[in-house]
Amino acid sequence: MRKKVRENVQSPLFLQAALQERIWGGKKLREFSYELSSDLVGECWGISAHTNGQSVVRDGKYKGFTLEKLWNENRVLFGDISGEKFPLLTKILDANQDLSIQVHPNNEFANVNENGEFGKTECWYIIDCKEGAEIIYGHHAQTKEEFVEMIQLGKWNELLRHVPIKPGDFFYVPSGTIHALCEGTLVLETQQSSDTTYRVYDYDRVDGNGNKRELHLDKALAVSSIPHKDFSLSIQEKEKNGAKITTFVKEQYFSVYKWEIGQEASFQQDKCFQLASVIEGEGIIVTVEGEFPLRKGDHFILPNTLEDFIIRGNVTLIVSHP
Repeated sequence: MRKKVRENVQSPLFLQAALQERIWGGKKLREFSYELSSDLVGECWGISAHTNGQSVVRDGKYKGFTLEKLWNENRVLFGDISGEKFPLLTKILDANQDLSIQVHPNNEFANVNENGEFGKTECWYIIDCKEGAEIIYGHHAQTKEEFVEMIQLGKWNELLRHVPIKPGDFFYVPSGTIHALCEGTLVLETQQSSDTTYRVYDYDRVDGNGNKRELHLDKALAVSSIPHKDFSLSIQEKEKNGAKITTFVKEQYFSVYKWEIGQEASFQQDKCFQLASVIEGEGIIVTVEGEFPLRKGDHFILPNTLEDFIIRGNVTLIVSHP
């Protein structure tokens, strides 16, 4: 029997993003050098193996591979971790208008009711927002009866919790949390690899065909946390090997960090693999295989096989791992 050769990839895996039009989208994603098909592009699925929007390896040995194919056929790049499906999804969202008031299910509910789909716990890093911007995060109802009554009577201002935001803020949004991004907000979202959303209210908007989007009140009621449960973050900052590392969250499905490099920083791969997105600046990443340019809007994977590397430049990245 021929011995299986293990991969020895010593370079980042850059990905071509999948862009998605949305009724609430805009054109700010052009700031990341993406070519938009219209002025209603709301989401960039930067690192995705989900069937509704696959990232594709941009260059190198695996050029043309979808992330799903890479996951299925080259698991050593991901530290040989188990799992039928790639676990995470990284997006940039341009909320040019308010998103629907919505909630996501947990794994157990989604697996049964959404054909084996993952649940959806997510988090947001606020890249930019207009002055006075806010998000919807949670609600004020104490019982299911009160929750239903306020929805039926349209008492949205009384029901929903409005939270002011500013650039650099971070929010963790567990499944079951009523939430929405609001107009004038640009965020990087790290989430479980799921596309399941239950809409509670959509401002009676209509699509291009004059149809209102579907609401999912029964499922939303079944999965919503009532009363709302707040989540307290313990954000930590430290200087390490030339980088300022901010740890936002370490929870069940993912850990998320911000790396800020002002000149040069060195890193060692101590995770199964890491997902990285450049949200500001430019630079290069240096490995034993060469130098790879980094610019705002790049999304890439630091595979398990990439043992150590250097990042040079003035560049800010959001980094995550399972």
